[in-house]
Amino acid sequence: MAERPGDRPEAPVVSLAEKRHQHVDDPLTAGRELVHVPTTEKAMAPDDDPRLGDVDEWGRSERMRGLVRRAFDPVYRHYFRAEWEGLEHIPTDGGALLVANHAGAVPSDAPVIMHGIETELERPVYGLADNFFRKIPVVGTLWSRAGGLPAHPDNAYRLLNGQGQLVLVFPEGVKGTSKTIANRYKLARFGRGGFVEIAMRAVAVMGNEEANPILWRLPGAKMLGVPYLPVTPQSLVLGPLGTLVPLPAKFKLRVLPPVTFDVPPSQHRYSRTRIMDGSQEIQGKIQEALYEMVAERRNWWGG
Repeated sequence: MAERPGDRPEAPVVSLAEKRHQHVDDPLTAGRELVHVPTTEKAMAPDDDPRLGDVDEWGRSERMRGLVRRAFDPVYRHYFRAEWEGLEHIPTDGGALLVANHAGAVPSDAPVIMHGIETELERPVYGLADNFFRKIPVVGTLWSRAGGLPAHPDNAYRLLNGQGQLVLVFPEGVKGTSKTIANRYKLARFGRGGFVEIAMRAVAVMGNEEANPILWRLPGAKMLGVPYLPVTPQSLVLGPLGTLVPLPAKFKLRVLPPVTFDVPPSQHRYSRTRIMDGSQEIQGKIQEALYEMVAERRNWWGG
């Protein structure tokens, strides 16, 4: 059973005690199934660990993650030419929630952010995403081994407060990745504030909108069991599989100062209005940073 926020003095700003009974529509609270979590600290002790491989309780494999880093590094450095600003705002130890904007028919922002932090700061990053990916054969397993897991508040809380990890979340969810190119760099609604309960850092990402832009969306996605059916420039030239090939847009990532809230921790209940205010504050900061970054760049592909 996941730990309750009231059990720890260092609990996050907003309690997660009743989150699993609430219906929210942002990706941090949208997952329907939980990853198995050990019930005791003893179960996590190396000497008692019955696993024969290096797969942790979340499904992440450091061996697989290392292979992914080696394969993705040339793409990160020479294809996307990623540049960071404000990496000093990400702590070198302890848990922190990273909140970023999201875009692209097949988003490239998550692997770029995770790879950049893991190579620059040498800290693992767990990426929270819609449970849809986990249901795809082979892809779901690879996604899990590379550090992905369902976006559920209990998963986030355990990683952050129980294990002191870095956790990446995209509050726009499918609303962000299904945006057409006409709405690039205009943030979609951040749901109902499911991510506000934990101290966080915000990351503004520029380049993800152009790496896999959506020209328009085709109808019939629900019939096929997918969130949306995108048409991209690559798919017009290469066919449906072209959507999987991102364009060489230059990525610029800006880490904003950490966000704090002037309310006491470990409360049993928090004002929904206060939570929504916090959500809108984070969204506003990222949106402002994006507008500044877009105004400063010279072109889409050269930064």
